Amino acid sequence: MTQVKRLDSQSADFQASLRALLAFETAQDPKVDAAVHTILAEVKTRGDAAVLEYTQRFDKSSASAIQQLELPQSQLQAAYEALPEREKTALTQAAERVRSYHQRQKQESWQYTDADGTLLGQKITPLDRVGIYVPGGKAAYPSSVLMNAMPAQVAGVGEIIMVSPARGGEEQQLVLAAAWLAGVHRVFTIGGAQAVAALAYGTATIPQVDKIVGPGNAYVAAAKRAVFGVVGIDMVAGPSEILVICDGSTNPDWIAMDLFSQAEHDEIAQSILLCPDQAFIDRVQASIDKLLPHMPRRDIIAASLGNRGALIKVADMAEACDIANYIAPEHLELSVSDPQTWLPQLKHAGAIFMGRFTSESLGDYCAGPNHVLPTSRTARFASPLGVYDFQKRSSLIQVSAQGAINLGKIASTLAHGEGLQAHARAAEMRLEQQ
Repeated sequence: MTQVKRLDSQSADFQASLRALLAFETAQDPKVDAAVHTILAEVKTRGDAAVLEYTQRFDKSSASAIQQLELPQSQLQAAYEALPEREKTALTQAAERVRSYHQRQKQESWQYTDADGTLLGQKITPLDRVGIYVPGGKAAYPSSVLMNAMPAQVAGVGEIIMVSPARGGEEQQLVLAAAWLAGVHRVFTIGGAQAVAALAYGTATIPQVDKIVGPGNAYVAAAKRAVFGVVGIDMVAGPSEILVICDGSTNPDWIAMDLFSQAEHDEIAQSILLCPDQAFIDRVQASIDKLLPHMPRRDIIAASLGNRGALIKVADMAEACDIANYIAPEHLELSVSDPQTWLPQLKHAGAIFMGRFTSESLGDYCAGPNHVLPTSRTARFASPLGVYDFQKRSSLIQVSAQGAINLGKIASTLAHGEGLQAHARAAEMRLEQQ
């Protein structure tokens, strides 16, 4: 029996208890940072040779040349074509839904002209080359391939390079098939900090990218932090999270399983329920006790719920929304009869799953929106991965002769005020020529 922590919003120590529940130590292990620093320096200096040596050491690769770590497009296509029909259909349908959703995110260039003939605007340009990191340690994640590569493809990125530690068997085939569907151009069977370094700095074989996206272990996260600035990154994600707001009318077994769906990721994942009905909270605890023994990953789920889970009694649904905004969860389930009523009150969440039939797991695989989401309360200021992460904006300014007079006077005055005389003269000289 796993007794999940109980909190009550009306308790005097509730705020302190909530802060303690949400606290997560994001500082990196100094030993991890030191190891990553060495790997990055080695790859930056020795390129392919260092990548090959680290891949042989950490991934037990038998490759004798870096070129042996790249998979041809024909192998990706063959992996897709060889899938059992049920898996092929599911993967294809998921890819189509993800592509359809992200096509609506594309930004377009625009321009307008002032009354004096000055043209202003914004030019949208896709990134030239991006790197997609796909974990490959204890599990395979074809859904991560789709969610990271598909928006890049929709954005029009020139080249998508995927890195993933080598795996064998059926799971690897699903990952390769997903890469084929998502339009990945090159795949290297490398992982860890050495893969991030290769993408960030470039080697003779692996070209430098402009941005690196995708989840990974502590070494990958530390490496992404370290190379930020040399290249862009999507985010450094924390543990998985789910927050369920329920009015007390959903099947408690559904709620328990939704809490399990994130808890099963790892022992530091976080699953929280907010509900105004104490009797329902008791029923959810009973469902947890009933269902947990039958879960293959029950030990991980039990540790997660015991360490960082909570069942929280709130005064009413309005307070639940306020608390949810403070928590700013990665996944927010609004398990109520009329979710549209409460949606306007919710400001901070990576993704909002509305209604009793909308399990978070559907968003992980096939609903359409991206499952790469901000964690650890960063949804207060961050957004899901999307097409906009693979497009950049350039401002357009074309000043007319009359505009140079109008704007030049303003710029001259402000530049002199800042003590920047060259700025002022650059504007004034154009006034003198008219």
